[in-house]
Amino acid sequence: MKTYLDCIPCFYRQALDAARIAGADEIIQKKIIDELSQLIPNFSLETAPPEMGRAIYSLVGKISGVKDPFKEIKGNSNKFALKLYPELKKEISNSEDRLLAAVKLSIIGNIIDYGAKNSLNVAEEIDSLFQGNFTINNESSSTTFKYNQFKESLNKVNNIIYLADNAGEVVFDRLLIEELVEDLGKEVIYVVKGKPIINDALIEDALFCGINKVAKITSSGSDAPGTLLKYCSPEFIRLYQNAELIISKGQGNYEALSEEDKSIFFLFRAKCPVIAEDVGCDVGDMVLVGR
Repeated sequence: MKTYLDCIPCFYRQALDAARIAGADEIIQKKIIDELSQLIPNFSLETAPPEMGRAIYSLVGKISGVKDPFKEIKGNSNKFALKLYPELKKEISNSEDRLLAAVKLSIIGNIIDYGAKNSLNVAEEIDSLFQGNFTINNESSSTTFKYNQFKESLNKVNNIIYLADNAGEVVFDRLLIEELVEDLGKEVIYVVKGKPIINDALIEDALFCGINKVAKITSSGSDAPGTLLKYCSPEFIRLYQNAELIISKGQGNYEALSEEDKSIFFLFRAKCPVIAEDVGCDVGDMVLVGR
């Protein structure tokens, strides 16, 4: 996906938010914004937004001296999500369509996103779910929720690469992976980022959330907020090239891979008007689209 002009104000907001989370004072914050202002004019709109995201968070780390400002936030997200796991598992067990329930819960988990402009409240969403206000039904007729297409693709493959997004969200991914592995007999490789970037999941987050109990965990080697292939390790590129099917979580991965000629299903919550317009949905919609 290309970068839109509406992305540029968001770049500045992300830089300022990250600087504040890193504990930078106003002088350092201003320096970060000033240096970002020098990068923007040379940034091509034909480039995917995660390219600039990578530059932004590198800039924040370099100037603030804090390489992983979201570390505490990630830890808290993991703990919060793990507390929900038993209830979420019960929700799947009580569903008429376990796979559909797991897909939707995985997408609900995508709300845990500190890089998105319009993050939604995961606690409120979960409360709504448990109170029966959240209907899990078959929306396969939707142009942006292709559940039947997803199921058909699953029937044709044995091995799946699952691209992670955020810490905390990992627990919601685990619910879907458990259905893929234990119910459908698939083998899954769960791919996290190689270095800290925003609140994206690392190997330590995947282990803490128990993904290793149902899937192999590996790293893409990337330090971008999206799977930009040119920053990934040779080992991951081989995995990617040989993949039968890829499940891609989050907006950043959609931005990075939406134009790739691969069998990919993108699962995320549309939290940004630019993304929503690109996909053809409304902000807040659940998205399950494949190519």
